[in-house]
Amino acid sequence: MPSHVLDTQEVRQAWARHDRDVTISNFKVACTIGALTMPAGVVLDKAMYGNFPGLATQFFQLRMICAALILLFLGILLTPFGHKHYRFLGVTLFMLPATFIAWMIYKSPDGAASPYYAGLNLVMLVLAFVLHWTFWESFTAASLVLLLYIGASVAHAGTHGLVLSGLRGDFINNIYFLVLTGVIVMVGSYFHSRTRFREFAFRYELDKNKQALEQTNQKLDHQNKELADTIQKLTEAESQLVQSEKMASLGRMSAGIIHEINNPLNFATTGIFTLKKKGKHVASEQREEYDEILKDVEEGITRVKNIVSDLRLFTHPDSEGRDEVDVLEVVTSALRFVSNDLKDKVAVEVKLPEHQIVRANKNKLIHVLVNLIENSVDAIQAKSFNEEKPSIWIEGRTENGANYLVVRDNGMGIESQYLDKIFDPFFTTKDVGQGMGLGLSISYRIIQESRGKISVRTEPGKFCEFTLEFPAKE
Repeated sequence: MPSHVLDTQEVRQAWARHDRDVTISNFKVACTIGALTMPAGVVLDKAMYGNFPGLATQFFQLRMICAALILLFLGILLTPFGHKHYRFLGVTLFMLPATFIAWMIYKSPDGAASPYYAGLNLVMLVLAFVLHWTFWESFTAASLVLLLYIGASVAHAGTHGLVLSGLRGDFINNIYFLVLTGVIVMVGSYFHSRTRFREFAFRYELDKNKQALEQTNQKLDHQNKELADTIQKLTEAESQLVQSEKMASLGRMSAGIIHEINNPLNFATTGIFTLKKKGKHVASEQREEYDEILKDVEEGITRVKNIVSDLRLFTHPDSEGRDEVDVLEVVTSALRFVSNDLKDKVAVEVKLPEHQIVRANKNKLIHVLVNLIENSVDAIQAKSFNEEKPSIWIEGRTENGANYLVVRDNGMGIESQYLDKIFDPFFTTKDVGQGMGLGLSISYRIIQESRGKISVRTEPGKFCEFTLEFPAKE
């Protein structure tokens, strides 16, 4: 990545914060090194000036004072003031041991030739690389070290009555190495600072791009979820549309069937009425058989009429309006209609919220519940129970404004291969003569005209659960 792309105001500001945190952390290391190495130099004092007890003691005291000041400096560094002026304090920290070493050069008998000048080199190298000095900070530190050494050497020479020419040998040698060390520190700091900045800039841009990529991935995940939800809704809508088309086709077909069946039914009903009136002329020994046959024919006609009645409801789903219906009243009425099938056979548990209201046609909703409960009873009767008790649960709830009514049983359930067909007209798994397969189809149509949905959840051999959903708003 080009350097001008990385060297932006944003990167510079982030770098300043990072450099401050790293430098302050390194300050603690530098202070620890200084507080330990200054007193440890007493070994050098004993070796060099053991013959001067007063001088060695004075140097030891100076070292302890310097160590104490370094620790005090560390305390200042940890304050808000220290955080704000950490760069200036870096040079100040360097000046503490450098100034004490220069004073020891001045007080030592050797003056400019004192081996303590090496301590100035050591301080400059350690602090420069530990504190990550910039080029100008290194230049300032090197210049101050050089001035301290020259000042200490010249002051020592003046105190002992020497002239500058007497300093030429060791003085020039030490000046040379101090300048050389300063140059090394400045050049090293320059390239080290550039390298640190570029590494940080690359890492900063990498983290920034990584964060942007994560945000993009999160947005993509969110969009994928929305897309999956949309596809699911479209699939459901398509399924409902197909089912509605089936219902509409059956409605049109049923209208023709009803018209064709009604006429012969009316003739048959009239004929039954006439035969009943003429029955009194039948011989007494044939009367019983005559009445029995007539009753069978009448029951057959009645059954056909009931089928036609169901088909008529299917053909004209919107023939009655919708009102606000109390769910508890509807459930109570439906249970009353099927009480004979439930009596001493199935336990029914009803759990409804108070004053749950749905918008539907009351009579048709009762018809739906009666059909679902009767189906549950049939499913329970087809199952063998051991410890489990045959039960039907009817529960209501409200979520996000929508109303739900659930009918659940612990009967045989529905096989998975039948789930996509149960709402189809004339589909049934019952034996011949036990049902026409219109119950769930009509229930589907009734709930649909109420702007609602009917869904099923089942596990074969364990349970079956039908959920009626009524929208919060039209």
